[in-house]
Amino acid sequence: MTSIRNARLVAGPAGALVHVNDSAALGRIEISVLDPVGDLDLLHEWVTRPSSRFWGLAELTPEELRDLYLFVDGLASHHAFLVRREGLPIVLLQTYEPENDPLGDAYDVLPGDAGLHFFLGDRGEPVPRFSWHVSDLIAEFVFSRPEVDRIVIEPDVGNERAVARAVKSGFELGPLVQLPDNTGRLAFLTRERWERQRAAVS
Repeated sequence: MTSIRNARLVAGPAGALVHVNDSAALGRIEISVLDPVGDLDLLHEWVTRPSSRFWGLAELTPEELRDLYLFVDGLASHHAFLVRREGLPIVLLQTYEPENDPLGDAYDVLPGDAGLHFFLGDRGEPVPRFSWHVSDLIAEFVFSRPEVDRIVIEPDVGNERAVARAVKSGFELGPLVQLPDNTGRLAFLTRERWERQRAAVS
């Protein structure tokens, strides 16, 4: 595996494998840095689905989408990843430093905060509590950096499924926040809370 680790977030060159977990529930989970060129066809198919309207990228052409993620790839504060389950791409994941994002103007950022965007593109073979297991493994990835104390998300307030999934995954809901393109519902998962809930189901 090849990865570059700054103070808080895992990063690496496009396509690099940065995290592996052999999950009893889901099988082999691999997290790689998104390749904006090599992964473009898959990415464009996912974000242009009718169910993907809250992701906000459906109107972009493939070239515009590629350029957007090439821009993200060049930022030190924002990172994009592709999560694979037994080789099948299932999740587009983005991590970021909230203080270097518009979200940082909407709430009081703590030093150990890590922002997260999560897009479920596929599932593979059905398993009980699939969303919980995926969320748990993503939290494991983000918390693999000891500098991270809390994961922060802000799903669109109208995306009731995403908000409900966050609650089922152990996030505590916070206030509504006004962002440049939408109203978000803040939600938080501390390292301590994640470790407690993981221990409770082990």
